[in-house]
Amino acid sequence: MTVSLLDALRRGDCAGARELRFPPGLTEFPREIFGLADTLELLDFSGSALSTLPDDLGRLRRLRVLFCSGTRFTRLPPVLGDCPALAQVGFRACGLAEVPGEALPPALRWLTLTDNRIATLPDAIGERPRLQKLMLSGNHLARLPQSLAGAPNLELIRLAANRLEALPAWLPTLPGLAWTSFAGNPFEGAPTLPDVPPVPWADLEAGALLGEGTSGRVHRALWRKGGGAPEAVALKLFKGTMTSDGLPEREMAACLAAGTHPNLTGALGRIAAHPQGAEGLVMPLLPPDWRVLAGPPSLASCSRDVYDPALTLAPETALRIADGAARACAHLHARGILHGDLYGHNILWDGTRGAAVVSDFGAASSLPGGPDGDALRRVEVRSWGLLLGELLTLAGVAAGPLRDLERACIQADVAGRPDFSQILPILADAWTA
Repeated sequence: MTVSLLDALRRGDCAGARELRFPPGLTEFPREIFGLADTLELLDFSGSALSTLPDDLGRLRRLRVLFCSGTRFTRLPPVLGDCPALAQVGFRACGLAEVPGEALPPALRWLTLTDNRIATLPDAIGERPRLQKLMLSGNHLARLPQSLAGAPNLELIRLAANRLEALPAWLPTLPGLAWTSFAGNPFEGAPTLPDVPPVPWADLEAGALLGEGTSGRVHRALWRKGGGAPEAVALKLFKGTMTSDGLPEREMAACLAAGTHPNLTGALGRIAAHPQGAEGLVMPLLPPDWRVLAGPPSLASCSRDVYDPALTLAPETALRIADGAARACAHLHARGILHGDLYGHNILWDGTRGAAVVSDFGAASSLPGGPDGDALRRVEVRSWGLLLGELLTLAGVAAGPLRDLERACIQADVAGRPDFSQILPILADAWTA
């Protein structure tokens, strides 16, 4: 495949191409790529053996997206800073140890450096005004640059599984921040697993694959509890690898600690004695006609979900989904858990009346006590407010008390946002309005 793409480049068959995605195996940068300088917008070298990029990469003046995950770079290439349009950069699991300030392009919007060996970040990272999404889980960071306190558009930051002794005081005060994760850092301590009975693997019969995410696969399964009649359940088997959100074991601990709630997927138990030693959870099986509310963010939307263009909601349906998500968050916050990834793509619903559950604890973290915890709860309120706005738009609601609530929840003044104990009565009043 690599050879055929290279041959096509050399023959000129790729003239006018906007994207080039090379299969694994590439060993050097093909100079023929510069023949596409007037059109090329996305370049994907993921899984290649590259460890350097040409000094004249800035000739690709239209390049917006560069993926080099799983490559052999130990230093983020400084030449990236010469690419005027480059907005999304992904160098995951490369062994990166150094991030020079000059490697950060001026138009940077989305930076993924998950699962590397980075111990420090340059001050220049806070000097990129468009920075919106920053993925840093699985590194060696003991501190964050103070310059990030002035990042006006940063909405999502992943800090799980680093070496942070504390969260920066400025982090939950960022006006745009809505999604964060920080589990697996020294300040959080070891997770406390609730005392739940193990589910022997021998009592389970795994069936059809229902879905797959970065942390694991979900199967339909039958559970013969204590050798009794089979019960249909969902079975999530974790892959055991670092995800952009954090560590699978932290996800499992948070899901168990969340307990049961009608608006959470929750867990019934943790599997034991898997023949390959895999970790997993037994979860309630949702009705087969339930579906995901939205698709995840795209390259273009960055931190915003992508909804089916044909999807419309009745106002009552939108309110019911928003109310369910708020109740789920209120329950988690009361248990000292920050979900960290409250999005439409992590909500499953019935597709009709608006019955819904919040899923996916991959970005969940333990909330600290006191004012720091209160501020982080209001960070999650912003993510719920953004969700509310999306639901109201789908329902054609342009004005009214719920739009006022949306504005209150997403306002830049974090301390001025309501918490979920204040939000729920407002939603209750909306049912009778």
